[in-house]
Amino acid sequence: MTLTQIFRRRCFLSFLVLASLLFSKVHGEDIKRIGVPYIQNYSKITYASGNQNWSIARDPSGVMYFGNGEGLLSYDGKYWKQYQMPNRQIVRAVAADNRGRIYVGSYAEFGFWSIKDNRMQYTSLKGLLPGKNALNSEIWKIYTAGDKTIFQSFSAIYIYQNNKISVVQAPGSFLFLHQVGERYIAEVLGKGLFELKGNRLVALAADGGQPPSDVLSILPFKNNQLLIGTRRAGLYLYDGNTYKAFQTQADDFLKAYQLNNGTRILNKYFAYGTILNGLVIIDENGAVIQKISKSSGLQNNTVLSIFTDQEQNLWAGLDNGIDRIELNSPLNFYFDKAGQFGTVYSSLIYEGNIYLGTNQGLFYSRWKPEGGNAFDFKLIPNSQGQVWSLKVIDGQLFCGHNDGTFRVTNGELARISAASGGWTITLLKSNPDYLIQGTYNGLVLFKKDAGGIWRFHHKIEGFTEPSRYVEQDAKGDIWVSHPYKGLYRLTLSGDLRTVKTSTAYDERNGLPNNVNINVFPFENKLIFSSDKGFYLYDEVSNRFNPYTALNKELGAFAGSNKIIPAGRHRYWFINHGKTGLADFSVPGRSKIESDRFSVLDGRMVQYYENISSISEGIYLISVDDGFVVYNEASLSTRKELKQLPAVLIRGIYDLTDTYKVIAEHGHADPDISIAYSRNNIRISYALPYFREANVRYQYMLEGYSKDWSDWSTAPQKDFTNLSWGKYRFLVRAAVDADSKTKVTVFEFEVSPPIYATKLAYFIYLVLLIGLAFLFKRLYERKLLKDKARITAKLQEEKDAFLKKEAEHTEKQIIKLEREKLQAELASKNRELANSAMSLVYKNELLQKLSQEIAKMKDGAGAAISEDQQRKIQNIITEGMNDERDWVLFENSFNDAHDSFFKKLKAKHPELVPNDLKLCAFLHMNMSSKEMASLLNISLRGVEIRRYRLRKKLNIPHDMNLTEFLMSI
Repeated sequence: MTLTQIFRRRCFLSFLVLASLLFSKVHGEDIKRIGVPYIQNYSKITYASGNQNWSIARDPSGVMYFGNGEGLLSYDGKYWKQYQMPNRQIVRAVAADNRGRIYVGSYAEFGFWSIKDNRMQYTSLKGLLPGKNALNSEIWKIYTAGDKTIFQSFSAIYIYQNNKISVVQAPGSFLFLHQVGERYIAEVLGKGLFELKGNRLVALAADGGQPPSDVLSILPFKNNQLLIGTRRAGLYLYDGNTYKAFQTQADDFLKAYQLNNGTRILNKYFAYGTILNGLVIIDENGAVIQKISKSSGLQNNTVLSIFTDQEQNLWAGLDNGIDRIELNSPLNFYFDKAGQFGTVYSSLIYEGNIYLGTNQGLFYSRWKPEGGNAFDFKLIPNSQGQVWSLKVIDGQLFCGHNDGTFRVTNGELARISAASGGWTITLLKSNPDYLIQGTYNGLVLFKKDAGGIWRFHHKIEGFTEPSRYVEQDAKGDIWVSHPYKGLYRLTLSGDLRTVKTSTAYDERNGLPNNVNINVFPFENKLIFSSDKGFYLYDEVSNRFNPYTALNKELGAFAGSNKIIPAGRHRYWFINHGKTGLADFSVPGRSKIESDRFSVLDGRMVQYYENISSISEGIYLISVDDGFVVYNEASLSTRKELKQLPAVLIRGIYDLTDTYKVIAEHGHADPDISIAYSRNNIRISYALPYFREANVRYQYMLEGYSKDWSDWSTAPQKDFTNLSWGKYRFLVRAAVDADSKTKVTVFEFEVSPPIYATKLAYFIYLVLLIGLAFLFKRLYERKLLKDKARITAKLQEEKDAFLKKEAEHTEKQIIKLEREKLQAELASKNRELANSAMSLVYKNELLQKLSQEIAKMKDGAGAAISEDQQRKIQNIITEGMNDERDWVLFENSFNDAHDSFFKKLKAKHPELVPNDLKLCAFLHMNMSSKEMASLLNISLRGVEIRRYRLRKKLNIPHDMNLTEFLMSI
C-alpha cells in the first residue's frame, strides 16, 4: 500500500469518525438501532403466579399492576404480590386511578381493589348494574378519567361514576375500546369506529377511504392524526375525515405476525406487540428502530399486553412471563443466541466493519448504525483459532492470534509474524518506528517500512517468559507482567535486539504477591495492579509502594485487575468482573461510575476484558457471547426525566412470635397502632424504580435513634423491643450514587402496656385518691394506736420498773439468804470439821493412851497384868468406837451436806455403813491418817477400803476417788 493510499484511507477514516461523532451528538438515541436494549425478564417463577399477563397499569405512586391468569399482580421494584379474585377468575383488564383504587375486570365481574383496614381488599361493582343489565362476558378494557371509570366488554360499555353505573349499548358487538388522550374510541364490528362522548356513541366521520377493521391499537400521531393498528392489515392514519394506509418498514412484519397491541414511546416512537414474533418499534416515518423477540431476549413471542411507564420503560405482558425493556438505556446489547462465534475476547470497529475476536476465530460484519440488528457475521478465512487482541495502529488493524499476528484488510488476513500468542501490541515510546508485542515466549518487534506498513522485524533475544502486559517507562526500560511470577524489568541493547539486564520483582520488593500483577499506563506514569490495590515503583529504594491516593479515590475498584483508557483523563477499571468508568479530569476530585454498568457484571471474559471507543462518548464492550454498545448521550435523556419517585412503605409485619401482617401499606392508615405485647416489627419498603440500577436505602426511626443509618441495599428493617410511644420512620433511596429521593415518612404508635393506658392512669388516680383517704384514716387510727401504745408503753415501763425493783429487792433477799445459808453451811462445815478433828484427836489420844498403858509398870517395876491391860484396852476401844460419836458426826455431816447419803445410796444401794463413813471422810477430803484414826484401822486398812470402795462405785482408773465423791 502506497503512502497516497494510506493518506486517503486516513482521511476517509477521519471523515467517518467525525460523521459518527456528529451523528451521535445530534441523534444520540439513533444508536439504539444497534443491538437491543436491556431486557429484564420476570418469569412466572419470579412473580409466583400464572404465566399469562393480559393487561398492565401503574398507580400514581409508581407501583405496577398486571392482569394475570391467576388474579391481580403488583410489583413495586422489589416485592411481587398476588391478589386473587373472588372466584379465582383471570384478570383481563386493570387500571389505576388517583384515589388509590385498582380497577379490575374479569369474566362476569368487575370492581376495584383498595386498602381497607390496612389490607388490600376487593369491592365488587357488579351489584350496581341497573335493571336487567346482567354481566355475562369478559371485561377487556378499563380506563379512568377523574372520578369516572370506564369498563368495556364485547357487549357493552359500563361507566362508573358517583357510585352509579350507566350502560352504553352499541348497534353491534364491540371489539376493543381505546383511549387516545381524552378521547375514547371503540370499534363496533361491521359498523366502523365510534367515539364515546358522555353516555353515547358517535361514529367517526369517514369522507374518504374504507374504515379499517379488526382494530387492536389506536395511538396519537403528529398533526392531530390517529395511528390505527389492525390485526393483519397493517397501519392506518386518520386525520378526522379520511383513512389511509400508512406504509412502513414494519408492514410485512405486522401483517405476518399479527399485530395485537401498541403504545407510544418518547412521543415519537411506536411499539407494537404481536402474537407470533415479539414486538417491533417504528418511528414517525415508519422506519423500524427495533425488533425484539425471543431470539433477542424476550421470554416469549406472544405479547398479550404492552405499556409505557413515565420513565419510558416498555413493559410487555407475555403469554409466559413479564418483560421490561429499557428503551433509553445507555447500553444496547447484541447476543449470539445461535452460538455462531463462541466467546468474544475482543471487538473493534474498523473501516465500516465490526470485528469480533473470539475463541473460534475472527468474525466481521458491516457496521450500520442505522441498520438495527441486521448484522451478518462471517468468519474470516484462515482465522480459525483463539484471537487474543484487536488493535488499530496508524490506520492498520492488527489481530493477535494463537498462531501469530495478522494484518486485517477488507475481511482478509495477512500473517506478519509467526510468534505464537500475540497478547498485546503497542508503540515503543523511545522509538516510534517500532511496535513491541508480548507473546507466549517473550517479546517481538515490528518496524514500519518505507511504505508505512508495519512488518515483523525480529524477536528480542535473552527473554522467553510469557508476556501478558508490556509497557515502557520514561527511562526506556520495558516492564513485563508474568501471570504467576510477578514483574520483569528489561533493559534492551542499543540495537533493541537483546536484553542487557533482566530484573525480577516479587514479594521481596514490596509487591503483595506474585500472581496477576499487571502494568498499565495511567496519567503519564506506570502503575501496577494487584488484588490488594495499585502500586507505584520507587526508583530510589527499588521497591513498590501502595498508591494510597489512587486506591482511596477508587474505593472498591482499588483491586481492579485491568485499566483501559477511555480518553480525556478517563479510564475504564475492571475489578474481577465489575466495570467502572472513572474521570480524573479534576485532580483530587475523581469520580467513578459503576452502578449503570452493573448489568455487565460477570458477562465479560475475566482477565481478557475489552472495551474500545467507537466515537466520543460511544464505546464497544466485548461480552461473553456478543457485544454491548455504551452511549453516554442517552444519559442526558435519562437525567431529563422527572425526579425519582418516593420510597414506598410496602408492609409492616409482626415478628414477635409468629410472622403476621400488621399493614400492607404504610401510607394507608396514618394511625397504625401496634400492641405493646407485639412490639417486634419489620418495616419493608421499596423504590418503584424499575431500571437496572444500584438502589440503596437509608433510614432513621425517630424515637428510637437520632442518626441516619448507613446506606444499604436491604429493603427492610427489623426493630425489636420497641418502647411504647409515637414513632416516625424516615426512609430515602439513592440510585446510582448520584440521585436521591425525597424522604418518605411513616408514622405509627406502639400502644402503651395495659399499666400505662389512660384507663390505667384514671384507675391510678382513683386508687391514689382512695389511698390518700385510706392513708389519712389509717394515719388517724395510727395516731390513736400510737397514743394507746405510748400510754401502754409508759405503763409497761412503769410496771417493768416496779417489777425490776421488786426483782432487785428479791435478788437482794435471795443473795442475803444465800449468804446466810453459805455462812451457815460454812459454819456447819467448820463444826463438822471441828467435830471430825475432835474425834480424830480423841482417837489419837486414846491410841496414845493405849500405847502408854502397854508400857506402864507397877510400883515394883513390873508390867501391869494382862487382865488389867485388857480391861483398860476394852474401855479405850469402846471409846474409840462409840456409835454416839458417829451419830453426832453423821447428823452434822447431813446438816452440811444435805442428801449426800441419799444420793449415794440411791446410786449404789450395795454400800454398807463403813463404806458410807469412808465416803463421808473422803468427801471432806480427809487424809488417810485421819481416816485411819476415825475408823480405828491402820493406814493399810484405809487403802484396802479405798480400793474396795472404788470397785463398788465402778470408778474408772483414770478418775480420782475423792474428786468423784466431792462431785456428788
